[in-house]
Amino acid sequence: MANVQQFLDILEDSAPSALAAGWDNVGLLVGSPHSNVNAVLLGLDPTLALITEAKVLAADLIITHHPAIFHPLKCLRTDQPGSAFLAAALRAGISVISCHTNFDAAPGGVSDTLADALGLMATAPLAADKADPCCGTGRIGSLPEPLSAEDFLAKLRAALPLPWLLEAGPRPEAVARAAVCGGSCADLAETALAVGADVFITAEVKHHTARWAEEAGLWLLDGGHFATENPSMSRLRQQLAERTRQAGLNVRIHLAAQESPLRLVPQNFLKE
Repeated sequence: MANVQQFLDILEDSAPSALAAGWDNVGLLVGSPHSNVNAVLLGLDPTLALITEAKVLAADLIITHHPAIFHPLKCLRTDQPGSAFLAAALRAGISVISCHTNFDAAPGGVSDTLADALGLMATAPLAADKADPCCGTGRIGSLPEPLSAEDFLAKLRAALPLPWLLEAGPRPEAVARAAVCGGSCADLAETALAVGADVFITAEVKHHTARWAEEAGLWLLDGGHFATENPSMSRLRQQLAERTRQAGLNVRIHLAAQESPLRLVPQNFLKE
């Protein structure tokens, strides 16, 4: 019988907690390391719907990317989002692990998933970890051959399930090197330009960063937080399935069918 500690060990080996940002909160957030695990449910976000799905699948461990506890708790109000998730997990006897910025920075994590989807070669971190330069936030790499901006957009649309795409800055004549960083990484835009990126794909680009890109000459693409991070959850499922098989653990690994909380307003509404 597998237990929570074995999954903590597997995650520590593939995405060490030392890679997590100092402000982050990763690891076991609900439950005991000694609790048994028959099935695991993976999801990007800790939502009440995830608890419901875990019950249906008889999953006794949930692993999310975004932490169920991020800011220090001052109370546990079960009538409010966040706290309601924690209370529901406790009532159901479901353990909860977060694998957040450590999975962003780890080999085979969020940024590598994006880089691989675009076929980038000879990739390196945008912001390398001081202790392990092979790890770090974001990735930059070269395309097999330069593409026009229009062809690069077509490649991006084919590679990622993007519900929308915002752009700032001038489109280059050719894209030879691309930088990627899933989630809120717009603060790495200057780094991407400094290391020779023709385009930088990330999410949640702020107004002043878009203006900077316009002036600095960097093509900046915002594909949304969910869309740039969620594909990596499928890869995490594959990693966990392989590691549990190698360890001889008979544990089912499920992937939640989550969708972005943001959606586009219909065009006909905007024309009225």
